[in-house]
Amino acid sequence: MRTLRLAARVAMATAALGLSACSTVGGLAGTVAGIATGSFTSNPAIGIAVSVSVKAATDAGMKNLLRSLQQDEQDEIAALAGMMREGEVRPWQVRHKIPYGNNQGDMQIIRSIITPLANCKEVMFTVNDANAAPASDGTARPWFAAHVCLQESGWKWASAEPAVERWGALH
Repeated sequence: MRTLRLAARVAMATAALGLSACSTVGGLAGTVAGIATGSFTSNPAIGIAVSVSVKAATDAGMKNLLRSLQQDEQDEIAALAGMMREGEVRPWQVRHKIPYGNNQGDMQIIRSIITPLANCKEVMFTVNDANAAPASDGTARPWFAAHVCLQESGWKWASAEPAVERWGALH
């Protein structure tokens, strides 16, 4: 039991340090936990079992974290869109509790879709990539499209996800 707690701590520390390399965190955590467990128990089969389990748990945790960050971004865009009129352009931004995935950009309401069944808006938005160098050729940032609809709890993202390539880690 103590070995599993140690393996879990190693996995969480590895996950926290490896947010920038999300696709490799689970494998690294599993490897470290498996080696530690195999060395401690002198049984490679137990080390392999722990390695596979830690990798699966870490991968699931990372996907859950990334979905949560994505939902925060979508909720921010939807809430702001609910306050805007057609044609209006405003900046948007999201700041997470952990300093990762803090994005910002511009958004514009393209059209309002009001029917007896739903009150929705079509939104176009950009995402400023702080790590990307400015385009020297004068090309514009890409715009992404989404729909937001009014629900009982407020304005919410209504597009199926992942709807755009920028959330490729969630495929």
